[in-house]
Amino acid sequence: MTDQSPYTITGKARAARWLVTCDHARNTVPDWVAGGDLGIAATDMARHIAYDVGALGLSQALAEHLDAPLIASNFSRLVIDPNRGEDDPTLVMQLYDGTIIPANRVASPAQITERLERLYRPYHQAYRDLAARRDDSVICAVHSYTPRLRGRAQRPWQVGVLHDHSDSRLALPLIARLRQEPDLCVGDNEPYLGHLEGDSIDRHALQHGRPNVLIELRNDLIATPEQQAQWALRLAPILQQVLTESGL
Repeated sequence: MTDQSPYTITGKARAARWLVTCDHARNTVPDWVAGGDLGIAATDMARHIAYDVGALGLSQALAEHLDAPLIASNFSRLVIDPNRGEDDPTLVMQLYDGTIIPANRVASPAQITERLERLYRPYHQAYRDLAARRDDSVICAVHSYTPRLRGRAQRPWQVGVLHDHSDSRLALPLIARLRQEPDLCVGDNEPYLGHLEGDSIDRHALQHGRPNVLIELRNDLIATPEQQAQWALRLAPILQQVLTESGL
């Protein structure tokens, strides 16, 4: 990754209220960060610790069905996590799901500031501009999660919806609608709890009063382009229905 934008915007001119986002789209390490190598194995860089497996393809297909723009990061969450506040201690992870990140353990404050300036802040500026393109924007953040963390129990949910209790206007109806699907086990703030102060939804939705949902798909269910396309086709009309019926 040399002189590459820290984000990709697809469908900027699309007209829908929806804005689809993918904070953890890729596992790319810029070559100006530790020579492009964080010091972990390629197998680890292919795991959920480096990016949200399958989330980008799902986001692209979902945005197309919703006629919505999409913003996606172009850098690994291990370089710097755009879904954390700047003062969050997990902004630059040194240990994740049993894997030590050597380059991050020795990263200096100046190096972290460079990552903020060249990756994190430009991404959020572009995100901010897209969210503000309409007064009635609705944000749909797409993430994925591993079926099982090392040493932990298998996660039973196929899909989870995360939300902050200060604004569950779309999340709770979406959970209720997804639970009408007989083949789905749907998590309410599972496999993670709500949101963190300063994360993407907090910054671009909650602080501006924008309706929002954050969808987590179990990554073994969206591992292939075909699976991603199927889930996008399934989710898009449900999201549209929930938004329409909400009256927001």
